[in-house]
Amino acid sequence: MQNTTESIQDSLQVVACIDGSPAAPAVCDYAAWASKHMGSPLTLLHVLDQERYPSEPDLAGNIGLGSREQLLGELAQLDRRRAKLALEHGEHMLDEAAHRLQSAGISDIKKRQRHGDLTESLMALEDETRLVVMGLQGDSSSNSGAGIGSQLETVIRSVHRPILLVPDSFSMPRTAMLAFDGSPTAFRGVELLAGSPVLKGMPLHLVMVGTDNAERRSQLEKAKQMLEVLEADITLTILSGDVEQALHKYQEEQNIDILVMGAYGHSRIRQFFVGSTTTTMLRTAKKPLVVLR
Repeated sequence: MQNTTESIQDSLQVVACIDGSPAAPAVCDYAAWASKHMGSPLTLLHVLDQERYPSEPDLAGNIGLGSREQLLGELAQLDRRRAKLALEHGEHMLDEAAHRLQSAGISDIKKRQRHGDLTESLMALEDETRLVVMGLQGDSSSNSGAGIGSQLETVIRSVHRPILLVPDSFSMPRTAMLAFDGSPTAFRGVELLAGSPVLKGMPLHLVMVGTDNAERRSQLEKAKQMLEVLEADITLTILSGDVEQALHKYQEEQNIDILVMGAYGHSRIRQFFVGSTTTTMLRTAKKPLVVLR
């Protein structure tokens, strides 16, 4: 049974979401790092947004008589042509991404292109996926450098696999930090992290924000024991002050490369990762984030 489980785990893939955003090269580089670090095959995924590029324009109810009907027909043809060109452009992006990965030493690469919705496409691949890699900035963001991928929060809420969100430039990850609050949901995140090789062997800071007391220390020690399977040096820390400011300050002071967080809940530390605060954090992030679901 154990060998069967290991075989299934070995076949799970890193899925790199490729689009026309500035983050696409970094997505490839981080996906290559994750694939090597985890020993997992890699799939490049490009999803052409059905709403922006409908495969078959819906003009029902708009068809009139004479020249108006002819004009709508011509517009429908233009939409089909735009969708076809966008698909061809996507194929070229996948080819370029595969070449970049091959140059990085990745040989086990699959390419997938879908016409539809990104979230639905990723959910359809969940059973085959170990890690999703996405850029913090999507190609449909309103302002380069200011907005986040338009579908990012929907993906985070819907896809039950770890998601690695990356900035526009690559830097080799060497250290990580897990924001932790001692709740059952947080321990579930610890369990998920312990079962994933994405951070195996990497020095890890396990950080809480709140009053330093015996209960919190006990919770940290329990989490540390659960994470010992990662074979990593683990530092336990309790910070005071505002959650967002305390975590960002600690990450900067300790020069931590990756922030790991659980997605969605109601405690102080989990509220840091949702709603307007999530958006603020994602907009200002300069280093990768791993979101656990």
